[in-house]
Amino acid sequence: MKEASMRIVFGQSLVELADRFPQMVVLDADVSTSTQTLVFGKAYPQRFFNVGVAEANMADIAGGMATCGLRPVVSTFAIFVSIKCTDQIRNVACYNNLPVVFVGGYAGLSDSFDGASHQSVIDLAIMRAMPNMTVIVPADAVELKQALEQSLCHNGPTFIRACRNPTPVLFENGPPLEIGKIRKVRSGSDLTICVCGVPTFMAVEAAEQLAKEGISVDLLEVSTLKPMDVETLVTSASKTGRVLTVEEHSIIGGLGGAVAEMLGRHCPVRMDFVGIEDRFAESGPYIPLLAKYGISQEAIMRKARTLLAE
Repeated sequence: MKEASMRIVFGQSLVELADRFPQMVVLDADVSTSTQTLVFGKAYPQRFFNVGVAEANMADIAGGMATCGLRPVVSTFAIFVSIKCTDQIRNVACYNNLPVVFVGGYAGLSDSFDGASHQSVIDLAIMRAMPNMTVIVPADAVELKQALEQSLCHNGPTFIRACRNPTPVLFENGPPLEIGKIRKVRSGSDLTICVCGVPTFMAVEAAEQLAKEGISVDLLEVSTLKPMDVETLVTSASKTGRVLTVEEHSIIGGLGGAVAEMLGRHCPVRMDFVGIEDRFAESGPYIPLLAKYGISQEAIMRKARTLLAE
């Protein structure tokens, strides 16, 4: 399967969108070679700002720029966006509903060899709780570019979660990502699987293998955690009666929490969760690390079978 890195496509997309969005400026916190914003910086040096290792200041600066009619794109690692900039994002960008796009790179366990200090497994819980914040989790590099483009048209703060490593390209020839809408990847009647981000390719493979066992999966790619596409989610859950969520995040507060909140209000059903338990991870190769902490095709299939047997 063809693979592409979200961070590489992110850097390229900034350059490609620059002429269409002349108000766009890009800010980075001294990791532009990693996040690939350096590509934009070289092409448009007057519109690129490296603030150094001062992430909180960067969020404030971006808010000020947004009040002047600019469209700031703030880029650093997801763990630093969600923790070091929390106060500034809340009080400047969200409170004033400013059109700042926060792109959290190296999310989940994708900064795998730097260990727990750089791995981001709580960012979705934090960003989802911010009033006015839109939260997007692309499944591949194709959706990353589409999310960036649509976010630059959005009149409010947006958080986009991006992976470091090359991952399978799933939606190159499909309909584009649409903020606030769930993508129906596969239709089924026995079990709903909701997935976001990199594990989407694992869920696709798991659904195919489960079909060979006679298990029919309704597979939903939930690229927008907030606002949630409640109608599509409830329609699927009411049909299958069982929902399994899959994410590269703590099972507390991320996709699983968002889905459970919506179904608890509108359509209570049996649920289970594939994700990182309440713990920190360690250093290691990316895909094996995901598997060790419960995120794999095999884990999805195992929990799907158990959920159906209950």
